[in-house]
Amino acid sequence: MFKALLLEKGEGGVQAAVRAVDDTGLPEGDVLLRIAHSTLNYKDALAITNRGPVVRAWPMVPGIDGAGTVLESTHPAWKPGDVAVLNGWGVGETRWGCLAERARVRGDWLVPLPAAFTTRQAMAIGTAGYTAMLCVLALERHGVVPGDGEVLVTGATGGVGSVAVALLSKLGHRVVAATGKTGEGDYLQRLGAQGVIDRAELAAPGKPLQKERWAAVVDAVGSHTLVNACAQTRYGGVVAACGLAGGGDFPGTVMPFILRGVTLAGVDSVYAPPQRRREAWGRLARDLEPALLETIAADIGLDEVVAQAAHLMEGKLRGRVVVTIG
Repeated sequence: MFKALLLEKGEGGVQAAVRAVDDTGLPEGDVLLRIAHSTLNYKDALAITNRGPVVRAWPMVPGIDGAGTVLESTHPAWKPGDVAVLNGWGVGETRWGCLAERARVRGDWLVPLPAAFTTRQAMAIGTAGYTAMLCVLALERHGVVPGDGEVLVTGATGGVGSVAVALLSKLGHRVVAATGKTGEGDYLQRLGAQGVIDRAELAAPGKPLQKERWAAVVDAVGSHTLVNACAQTRYGGVVAACGLAGGGDFPGTVMPFILRGVTLAGVDSVYAPPQRRREAWGRLARDLEPALLETIAADIGLDEVVAQAAHLMEGKLRGRVVVTIG
């Protein structure tokens, strides 16, 4: 038996509670992990509060991130005692995830824990930080370099945004952070933002083409924010889109793309191939200042996850939330 946050669906709706479960509920896989730390992501909060169609099978253990030690393995790349990181691959959606003391997964999904990080630090980064790194890599693949001009980060106090600000600043970019939390300017400046704007400047419908400002954008918001960011991106610039906190629609036009040569680069972290994952984690180990994780991350226990998920959905949290499992 082991402890897990279990989501169950009945006539009264979805119930979320920490329960003792046994190994028979674990899915098929060739690696069994003892989870040391997990995280509370936006997708996890959607599942726990039942505010989005995240869960595809019931009952479900949420938790799209995990870091821990291999207990058992029939996979040739992994042996007992190895320490690994898991992000995405449908865990917490179609198969039991990592908000539990144990998780059974496929070895091909795992990435070795970088020597630069503890399991807690890896989960302070989590899917949000790993996604932020994928966005930075997307900007670099399209030729963006420090000195090209201002880089906008939307949803900047969220998990993706916080790590993106820290990474881009460390790499030498001039970062402007957009946030609706007007009291978080000091926090964003500690992460390296050199400018802070109110998200309201981007949230309302705007003109198809606006004054050129951004050399590049990392957007985790979507909807009108993404449309306006594209409309303000300079000729030949690139916008990396990775989230939909503000909505999944794109109420815009093709004008920025056909008149200014703007590139809209979609970034997926859930099913990114193993090689790209290893590249992202390698770059995080090199380019992210570990001390900043103490600014970005807060710690909770497994018993606190349900309450904190509600707070996350209400916009009351910032940065990353690390869940200590064992």
